[in-house]
Amino acid sequence: MYKKQLIVQKLICFAALAVSALVFLYSLGLMTDLYDSLYFTMMDPTNPDDTWVPGSQVYYHMQPFNKQLLGYAIGMVLLSCLLFITSTHARRRYYVGNAVAVGAFTVAGAALSVWAHLQLQAFRAEFLQVDFDALQFFSEMMSTPYTKSTFWFDAHYAVFGLVMLMCLLQVVNYVWKLSLMHAEKRLIEEGKKVSA
Repeated sequence: MYKKQLIVQKLICFAALAVSALVFLYSLGLMTDLYDSLYFTMMDPTNPDDTWVPGSQVYYHMQPFNKQLLGYAIGMVLLSCLLFITSTHARRRYYVGNAVAVGAFTVAGAALSVWAHLQLQAFRAEFLQVDFDALQFFSEMMSTPYTKSTFWFDAHYAVFGLVMLMCLLQVVNYVWKLSLMHAEKRLIEEGKKVSA
């Protein structure tokens, strides 16, 4: 039974690292479309209200959030590395360090997912307030990319859904590991009683 559990926990740890890297890549790509289509509508970058397209200020409003998201994504990558540093991916028995690594990844991942979802929903609603007719006119006049796609906003459902799934799998794996450890301890104690 331990052999199956060891294989599963290794896969979960590698998946956690991959999903953390995905969050990092998402944070890098999130502003791409907004930059391409909205940045050049600003007549004076130091004054976002001086714009050709009403509502295009969402690009500037999202800058602090995007910077925070990038920092938190790096934190998630480091926390997933902590799973490997504490040998959570390979250890037959878990110790305090493993519990801390799993707990830190799970709490941080769940908190980041909820925070990012709330922020992105609000920014998506603000983006939809952009005057897209004015944006299309500006894009044709200045030969800049035009988009009214909410792809990058909507993609967060998949990205942070995977983060939540990894958090859930970490908890399930930890509970499974504890049950196996308790069963092993019980068998050892019963064996000692029989031999005595």
